[in-house]
Amino acid sequence: MIRPVKFAYNAQTAVNNSFQVASADNDVQQKAVEEFDAFVQQLQSNGVDVTVVQDTAEPHTPDSVFPNNWISFHEGGSIFLYPMFAVNRRLERKQGVLDAINKKFVINNTTDFTAAEKDNVFLEGTGSMVLDRAKKIAYACISPRTDKKLLEEFCAKAGYTAVSFTANDENGDAIYHTNVMMCVTDQFVVICLESITDEQEKSNVIKAIENSGKEIIAISFTQMNRFAGNMLQVKNAAGKQFLVMSSQAFESLTPEQVKKIETYNNIIHSSIKTIETNGGGSARCMMAEVFLDLK
Repeated sequence: MIRPVKFAYNAQTAVNNSFQVASADNDVQQKAVEEFDAFVQQLQSNGVDVTVVQDTAEPHTPDSVFPNNWISFHEGGSIFLYPMFAVNRRLERKQGVLDAINKKFVINNTTDFTAAEKDNVFLEGTGSMVLDRAKKIAYACISPRTDKKLLEEFCAKAGYTAVSFTANDENGDAIYHTNVMMCVTDQFVVICLESITDEQEKSNVIKAIENSGKEIIAISFTQMNRFAGNMLQVKNAAGKQFLVMSSQAFESLTPEQVKKIETYNNIIHSSIKTIETNGGGSARCMMAEVFLDLK
Protein backbone atom coordinates (compact mmCIF):
# COMPACT_ATOMS: atom_id res chain seq x y z
CA MET A 1 0.00 0.00 0.00
CA ILE A 2 1.30 3.48 -0.88
CA ARG A 3 0.87 6.21 1.73
CA PRO A 4 -0.15 9.39 -0.12
CA VAL A 5 1.84 12.63 0.04
CA LYS A 6 -0.04 14.88 -2.39
CA PHE A 7 -3.33 13.04 -2.96
CA ALA A 8 -5.72 15.02 -5.16
CA TYR A 9 -8.51 14.82 -7.71
CA ASN A 10 -6.91 13.77 -11.01
CA ALA A 11 -8.45 15.41 -14.09
CA GLN A 12 -6.51 13.05 -16.38
CA THR A 13 -8.30 9.98 -15.02
CA ALA A 14 -11.69 11.65 -14.62
CA VAL A 15 -12.30 11.60 -18.39
CA ASN A 16 -13.38 7.94 -18.15
CA ASN A 17 -13.87 7.37 -14.42
CA SER A 18 -17.46 8.32 -13.59
CA PHE A 19 -16.86 7.50 -9.90
CA GLN A 20 -14.66 10.58 -9.46
CA VAL A 21 -16.04 13.83 -8.06
CA ALA A 22 -13.84 16.84 -7.30
CA SER A 23 -14.26 17.73 -3.63
CA ALA A 24 -14.63 21.32 -2.43
CA ASP A 25 -12.49 20.45 0.62
CA ASN A 26 -9.22 22.32 0.98
CA ASP A 27 -7.70 19.60 3.15
CA VAL A 28 -8.10 16.61 0.82
CA GLN A 29 -4.53 15.37 1.35
CA GLN A 30 -4.80 15.57 5.14
CA LYS A 31 -8.12 13.70 5.18
CA ALA A 32 -6.80 11.11 2.70
CA VAL A 33 -3.72 10.33 4.79
CA GLU A 34 -5.85 10.04 7.95
CA GLU A 35 -8.18 7.61 6.13
CA PHE A 36 -5.18 5.68 4.80
CA ASP A 37 -3.56 5.33 8.23
CA ALA A 38 -6.83 4.23 9.86
CA PHE A 39 -7.37 1.66 7.09
CA VAL A 40 -3.86 0.22 7.51
CA GLN A 41 -4.42 0.08 11.27
CA GLN A 42 -7.66 -1.87 10.73
CA LEU A 43 -5.83 -4.43 8.61
CA GLN A 44 -2.89 -4.74 10.99
CA SER A 45 -5.12 -5.08 14.04
CA ASN A 46 -6.60 -8.16 12.36
CA GLY A 47 -3.14 -9.67 11.88
CA VAL A 48 -2.78 -8.77 8.19
CA ASP A 49 0.81 -8.03 7.13
CA VAL A 50 0.84 -4.66 5.33
CA THR A 51 3.89 -3.32 3.51
CA VAL A 52 3.48 0.46 3.50
CA VAL A 53 5.68 2.53 1.20
CA GLN A 54 5.69 6.30 1.69
CA ASP A 55 5.08 8.18 -1.57
CA THR A 56 7.35 11.02 -2.63
CA ALA A 57 6.19 14.57 -3.32
CA GLU A 58 8.04 14.63 -6.65
CA PRO A 59 7.16 13.63 -9.24
CA HIS A 60 3.58 14.49 -8.27
CA THR A 61 1.43 11.35 -8.41
CA PRO A 62 -2.10 12.23 -7.19
CA ASP A 63 -3.36 8.62 -7.56
CA SER A 64 -0.40 6.79 -6.03
CA VAL A 65 -2.69 5.46 -3.28
CA PHE A 66 -4.02 2.98 -5.92
CA PRO A 67 -0.93 0.83 -6.69
CA ASN A 68 -2.84 -2.22 -7.90
CA ASN A 69 -3.15 -0.66 -11.35
CA TRP A 70 0.54 -0.53 -12.25
CA ILE A 71 1.96 -3.65 -10.58
CA SER A 72 0.86 -7.16 -9.64
CA PHE A 73 2.61 -9.91 -7.67
CA HIS A 74 2.39 -13.63 -8.36
CA GLU A 75 3.47 -16.96 -6.90
CA GLY A 76 6.91 -18.11 -7.96
CA GLY A 77 8.38 -14.63 -7.62
CA SER A 78 6.85 -13.04 -10.72
CA ILE A 79 5.85 -9.39 -10.98
CA PHE A 80 4.06 -7.65 -13.85
CA LEU A 81 4.24 -3.95 -14.74
CA TYR A 82 1.33 -2.43 -16.65
CA PRO A 83 0.69 0.39 -19.15
CA MET A 84 -1.40 3.22 -17.71
CA PHE A 85 -3.98 5.40 -19.48
CA ALA A 86 -3.24 8.67 -17.63
CA VAL A 87 0.20 10.12 -18.34
CA ASN A 88 0.66 11.30 -14.74
CA ARG A 89 -0.16 7.83 -13.42
CA ARG A 90 2.81 6.37 -15.31
CA LEU A 91 5.01 8.28 -12.89
CA GLU A 92 3.78 6.02 -10.05
CA ARG A 93 6.25 3.35 -11.18
CA LYS A 94 8.89 4.79 -8.88
CA GLN A 95 12.16 2.97 -8.30
CA GLY A 96 11.83 3.55 -4.56
CA VAL A 97 8.65 1.46 -4.47
CA LEU A 98 10.28 -1.37 -6.43
CA ASP A 99 13.33 -1.21 -4.15
CA ALA A 100 11.13 -1.49 -1.03
CA ILE A 101 9.39 -4.56 -2.46
CA ASN A 102 12.69 -6.12 -3.54
CA LYS A 103 14.11 -5.61 -0.06
CA LYS A 104 11.33 -7.61 1.61
CA PHE A 105 10.27 -10.17 -1.01
CA VAL A 106 11.85 -12.60 -3.48
CA ILE A 107 11.47 -11.41 -7.09
CA ASN A 108 12.59 -13.91 -9.75
CA ASN A 109 11.27 -12.33 -12.93
CA THR A 110 9.55 -9.20 -14.18
CA THR A 111 7.23 -8.95 -17.17
CA ASP A 112 6.98 -5.36 -18.40
CA PHE A 113 4.04 -4.39 -20.62
CA THR A 114 4.60 -0.63 -20.25
CA ALA A 115 5.98 -0.15 -23.79
CA ALA A 116 2.35 -0.48 -24.99
CA GLU A 117 1.76 3.08 -23.70
CA LYS A 118 3.44 4.52 -26.78
CA ASP A 119 0.72 2.84 -28.89
CA ASN A 120 -2.04 4.05 -26.54
CA VAL A 121 -2.77 0.49 -25.50
CA PHE A 122 -3.53 -0.08 -21.82
CA LEU A 123 -4.09 -2.82 -19.26
CA GLU A 124 -4.29 -1.43 -15.74
CA GLY A 125 -3.34 -4.41 -13.62
CA THR A 126 -5.82 -5.86 -11.17
CA GLY A 127 -8.10 -2.91 -11.84
CA SER A 128 -8.54 -4.02 -15.44
CA MET A 129 -8.49 -7.70 -14.52
CA VAL A 130 -10.13 -9.46 -11.61
CA LEU A 131 -8.07 -12.58 -11.12
CA ASP A 132 -9.28 -15.93 -9.87
CA ARG A 133 -5.79 -16.99 -8.85
CA ALA A 134 -6.72 -20.55 -7.88
CA LYS A 135 -8.61 -21.33 -11.08
CA LYS A 136 -6.36 -19.13 -13.28
CA ILE A 137 -9.21 -17.08 -14.75
CA ALA A 138 -8.83 -13.39 -15.63
CA TYR A 139 -12.20 -11.63 -15.75
CA ALA A 140 -12.06 -8.32 -17.64
CA CYS A 141 -14.55 -5.79 -18.94
CA ILE A 142 -13.08 -4.20 -22.06
CA SER A 143 -12.78 -0.40 -21.81
CA PRO A 144 -10.43 2.43 -22.87
CA ARG A 145 -8.16 1.22 -20.06
CA THR A 146 -8.40 -2.52 -20.80
CA ASP A 147 -7.21 -3.75 -24.19
CA LYS A 148 -8.41 -7.19 -25.19
CA LYS A 149 -5.24 -8.16 -27.09
CA LEU A 150 -3.00 -7.14 -24.18
CA LEU A 151 -5.30 -9.03 -21.80
CA GLU A 152 -4.71 -12.15 -23.89
CA GLU A 153 -0.94 -11.49 -23.82
CA PHE A 154 -1.04 -11.34 -20.04
CA CYS A 155 -3.00 -14.58 -19.90
CA ALA A 156 -0.54 -16.34 -22.22
CA LYS A 157 2.42 -15.21 -20.07
CA ALA A 158 0.79 -15.84 -16.67
CA GLY A 159 -1.07 -19.05 -17.56
CA TYR A 160 -4.59 -17.63 -17.20
CA THR A 161 -7.74 -17.99 -19.29
CA ALA A 162 -9.46 -14.72 -20.22
CA VAL A 163 -13.19 -14.18 -19.70
CA SER A 164 -13.78 -10.80 -21.34
CA PHE A 165 -17.02 -8.89 -21.69
CA THR A 166 -18.52 -5.41 -21.93
CA ALA A 167 -19.89 -3.75 -18.79
CA ASN A 168 -21.71 -0.42 -18.70
CA ASP A 169 -23.04 1.80 -15.95
CA GLU A 170 -26.66 3.00 -15.73
CA ASN A 171 -25.91 5.75 -18.28
CA GLY A 172 -24.60 3.25 -20.81
CA ASP A 173 -20.98 4.34 -20.37
CA ALA A 174 -18.22 1.72 -20.25
CA ILE A 175 -17.18 0.84 -16.70
CA TYR A 176 -13.55 1.93 -16.47
CA HIS A 177 -12.23 -0.96 -14.32
CA THR A 178 -13.53 -4.50 -13.82
CA ASN A 179 -12.73 -4.37 -10.11
CA VAL A 180 -15.48 -1.83 -9.42
CA MET A 181 -18.16 -4.22 -10.67
CA MET A 182 -16.88 -7.59 -9.40
CA CYS A 183 -14.74 -9.26 -6.75
CA VAL A 184 -13.57 -12.89 -6.82
CA THR A 185 -12.76 -14.80 -3.61
CA ASP A 186 -11.92 -18.44 -3.02
CA GLN A 187 -15.57 -19.49 -2.62
CA PHE A 188 -17.81 -16.70 -3.90
CA VAL A 189 -18.03 -13.84 -6.39
CA VAL A 190 -19.62 -10.45 -5.72
CA ILE A 191 -20.75 -9.04 -9.07
CA CYS A 192 -23.03 -6.43 -10.61
CA LEU A 193 -24.60 -8.62 -13.28
CA GLU A 194 -26.90 -5.75 -14.34
CA SER A 195 -23.90 -4.00 -15.85
CA ILE A 196 -23.36 -6.78 -18.42
CA THR A 197 -26.08 -5.95 -20.93
CA ASP A 198 -25.19 -8.50 -23.63
CA GLU A 199 -27.10 -11.63 -22.63
CA GLN A 200 -24.60 -14.02 -24.21
CA GLU A 201 -21.68 -12.35 -22.45
CA LYS A 202 -23.59 -12.38 -19.17
CA SER A 203 -24.32 -16.08 -19.63
CA ASN A 204 -20.62 -16.76 -20.34
CA VAL A 205 -19.55 -14.94 -17.16
CA ILE A 206 -22.14 -16.74 -15.01
CA LYS A 207 -21.09 -20.09 -16.50
CA ALA A 208 -17.40 -19.39 -15.83
CA ILE A 209 -18.15 -18.50 -12.21
CA GLU A 210 -20.39 -21.52 -11.68
CA ASN A 211 -17.90 -23.86 -13.34
CA SER A 212 -15.23 -22.56 -10.96
CA GLY A 213 -17.39 -23.77 -8.07
CA LYS A 214 -18.13 -20.36 -6.59
CA GLU A 215 -21.39 -18.85 -5.35
CA ILE A 216 -22.64 -15.65 -6.97
CA ILE A 217 -23.64 -12.75 -4.71
CA ALA A 218 -25.30 -10.22 -7.01
CA ILE A 219 -25.16 -6.49 -6.27
CA SER A 220 -27.20 -3.67 -7.81
CA PHE A 221 -26.04 -0.58 -9.73
CA THR A 222 -26.71 1.46 -6.59
CA GLN A 223 -24.47 -0.79 -4.53
CA MET A 224 -21.79 -0.82 -7.25
CA ASN A 225 -21.82 2.99 -7.25
CA ARG A 226 -21.01 2.82 -3.54
CA PHE A 227 -18.05 0.55 -4.30
CA ALA A 228 -19.64 -2.72 -3.17
CA GLY A 229 -17.87 -4.47 -6.05
CA ASN A 230 -14.48 -3.11 -4.99
CA MET A 231 -13.52 -5.68 -2.38
CA LEU A 232 -10.53 -7.95 -1.80
CA GLN A 233 -10.16 -11.17 0.14
CA VAL A 234 -6.99 -11.21 2.25
CA LYS A 235 -5.38 -13.66 4.65
CA ASN A 236 -3.67 -12.83 7.94
CA ALA A 237 -0.52 -14.39 9.38
CA ALA A 238 -2.58 -17.12 11.06
CA GLY A 239 -4.26 -18.06 7.76
CA LYS A 240 -7.62 -16.50 8.66
CA GLN A 241 -9.44 -14.93 5.72
CA PHE A 242 -11.24 -11.59 5.57
CA LEU A 243 -13.18 -9.69 2.93
CA VAL A 244 -11.94 -6.09 2.90
CA MET A 245 -14.08 -3.17 1.74
CA SER A 246 -14.84 0.45 2.52
CA SER A 247 -17.44 1.43 5.11
CA GLN A 248 -19.51 2.99 2.32
CA ALA A 249 -19.54 -0.36 0.51
CA PHE A 250 -20.37 -2.25 3.70
CA GLU A 251 -23.27 0.08 4.53
CA SER A 252 -24.74 -0.43 1.05
CA LEU A 253 -25.04 -4.20 1.54
CA THR A 254 -28.30 -5.77 2.66
CA PRO A 255 -28.36 -7.75 5.94
CA GLU A 256 -28.83 -10.90 3.83
CA GLN A 257 -25.71 -10.14 1.76
CA VAL A 258 -23.65 -9.45 4.89
CA LYS A 259 -24.86 -12.71 6.44
CA LYS A 260 -24.01 -14.61 3.26
CA ILE A 261 -20.48 -13.15 3.09
CA GLU A 262 -19.92 -13.85 6.77
CA THR A 263 -20.72 -17.52 6.28
CA TYR A 264 -17.44 -17.59 4.34
CA ASN A 265 -15.25 -15.07 6.14
CA ASN A 266 -15.26 -12.03 8.42
CA ILE A 267 -15.54 -8.52 7.00
CA ILE A 268 -13.07 -5.69 7.57
CA HIS A 269 -14.27 -2.22 6.54
CA SER A 270 -12.88 1.27 7.00
CA SER A 271 -14.12 4.74 6.08
CA ILE A 272 -12.21 6.13 3.07
CA LYS A 273 -14.81 8.56 1.70
CA THR A 274 -12.34 11.31 0.73
CA ILE A 275 -10.22 8.85 -1.23
CA GLU A 276 -13.28 7.30 -2.87
CA THR A 277 -14.81 10.64 -3.87
CA ASN A 278 -11.75 12.36 -5.28
CA GLY A 279 -9.92 9.27 -6.51
CA GLY A 280 -12.81 7.26 -7.91
CA GLY A 281 -11.40 4.08 -6.38
CA SER A 282 -11.94 2.24 -3.12
CA ALA A 283 -10.47 -0.32 -0.73
CA ARG A 284 -9.50 -2.95 -3.27
CA CYS A 285 -7.70 -0.39 -5.47
CA MET A 286 -5.55 0.61 -2.50
CA MET A 287 -4.17 -2.90 -1.98
CA ALA A 288 -1.70 -4.62 -4.28
CA GLU A 289 -1.89 -8.14 -2.87
CA VAL A 290 1.44 -9.94 -2.54
CA PHE A 291 1.98 -13.61 -3.45
CA LEU A 292 5.78 -13.40 -3.34
CA ASP A 293 7.87 -15.28 -0.78
CA LEU A 294 9.44 -13.28 2.03
CA LYS A 295 13.22 -12.99 1.95
